[in-house]
Amino acid sequence: MAEETVGGLAELYLGNILYAIELAALSLESQGKPGDAAFYRGIARKLAEAHGRAKKERE
Repeated sequence: MAEETVGGLAELYLGNILYAIELAALSLESQGKPGDAAFYRGIARKLAEAHGRAKKERE
């Protein structure tokens, strides 16, 4: 069995991670913290972009 890595698990569950980050951002917005929401959306954007680049490299 291959050893699980943080990167491998993050890639496997990326959709779930991005969904959870968006829920956190929505919650922060509803609490009147748009700057904090934008910070988390920035993290999600970086993760999605990195995944896109990695996928392109594999193709």
